[in-house]
Amino acid sequence: MDGDAPHEHGSRQKRQRALTRAARKPGILRTADIMASSAGDVLPTYDLGETQTSKLMKKSKESPFVPVGIAGFLGVVGYGLYRLRHRGDTKMSVHLIHMRVGAQGFVVGAMTCGVLYSMYKEYLAKPQE
Repeated sequence: MDGDAPHEHGSRQKRQRALTRAARKPGILRTADIMASSAGDVLPTYDLGETQTSKLMKKSKESPFVPVGIAGFLGVVGYGLYRLRHRGDTKMSVHLIHMRVGAQGFVVGAMTCGVLYSMYKEYLAKPQE
């Protein structure tokens, strides 16, 4: 066993030298090289100054049915939670399924209206060239 230890140590040295040689070749980067480079070169940049509210406002101007879908979804869920106390003999699971279907239906309806609106703006309301 003691004879194997120097051999293992020699193998580690060979691997280390191979890695050092590979790091000197152009086009091959080590982790330390990547970490040392500026973050703008490696990672995508994001606009950190833009808040969630400003993103929502921008999206609302691009497609006005997004806030309608969000408001409808929240309205259906709020009404469903309000009606939860007075559901009578209806099982909880059936009530929740109905609430989910209603909320999804409102969102799908808002999405459909949004697509129809954007098609109208693109094809019908666009001035003829």
